[in-house]
Amino acid sequence: MAKQDRQKNPAADEARGVQGSGKTVPSEETSPYVSLRPKSLKEYIGQTRVVETLAIAIEAALKRKEPPDHILFHAPPGLGKTTLAHIIAEEMGVSMTVTSGPALDKGGDLLGILTHLEEGDILFIDEMHRLPRVVEEFLYPAMEDFAVDFIFDKGVHARSHRYRLEHFVLVGATTRAGLLSAPLRERFGIFRTLDFYSEEELVRIAKRSAALLNITIDEDGAYEIARRSRGTPRIVNRLLKRVRDFAQVRGAGIANRETAREALALEGVDEKGLTVLDRKFLKAIIQFYKGGPVGIEAIAATLYEESDTLVDVVEPYLLKIGFLTRTSSGRKVAEEGYRHFGLSMQQGLFKSTDL
Repeated sequence: MAKQDRQKNPAADEARGVQGSGKTVPSEETSPYVSLRPKSLKEYIGQTRVVETLAIAIEAALKRKEPPDHILFHAPPGLGKTTLAHIIAEEMGVSMTVTSGPALDKGGDLLGILTHLEEGDILFIDEMHRLPRVVEEFLYPAMEDFAVDFIFDKGVHARSHRYRLEHFVLVGATTRAGLLSAPLRERFGIFRTLDFYSEEELVRIAKRSAALLNITIDEDGAYEIARRSRGTPRIVNRLLKRVRDFAQVRGAGIANRETAREALALEGVDEKGLTVLDRKFLKAIIQFYKGGPVGIEAIAATLYEESDTLVDVVEPYLLKIGFLTRTSSGRKVAEEGYRHFGLSMQQGLFKSTDL
């Protein structure tokens, strides 16, 4: 399957939702921006079982000269769902169209994308749990039969026409697999959950990214960044850039342990990798709700934050490290969470000024 050159087809780009600006998009070779994404499964660090599954599926598909099954990735933000989608397209030698659930308001939005996909192309839909139901129903025949049904007119004059699609591959990503309907989940041939990364894997990622960004980093500096990165590669790369800035302005240009500690303290990232919002989340439960249990909507109202932000961004890591528990009655701060603030579950509460 030959890789298609999308830039030579403006009409197709427009139909796929790519806005023409009249400007030439710089290639990766000429752009000053350095992509930290790995471009192949061999470069990819971590998620060993997921990578092995994908490697087998891709190799088998290439041998049969046909596209692989549809693939669904489930994980908190920043663990590599989008990166893996790009790698699959690269390994298969095909083009990829990127969109997201909230961007597809109507069935016609999806229809315009599907009808412009070519044999083997990948359609990547992020935040699949936010697909409107009418759009989701368009996907059922598209994924299973590679066809979509048009309905003309209404009432007794209604007519249906089936439009055949090219054999494409849908790669979906979601932070909440439980919100996907059963009919949609069952149409994915490969369903994998990505785990948080170990500190050793994050150290390797920090060193790789530092080399790409021409940052001088030592082992201790890489470890200091890795252990505060919440098990997430995206956060490793973000913190690495902040440490780089700090090292260039206030340090000797080397990302060592001391420089990393000072830079991350300035960012509000503590020894456990908790951010200001994480600490506010835990302190609010302790201060206002006596440690819980309390519903997520009540916490969101207390912090003036969206509940989706708390569920998708804050809670997964707090649950992983044992600072938070979920019960049928709501969220509850665990004993480890109290200890992080130098408290016990029997001690007094925070002052309001500490929140």
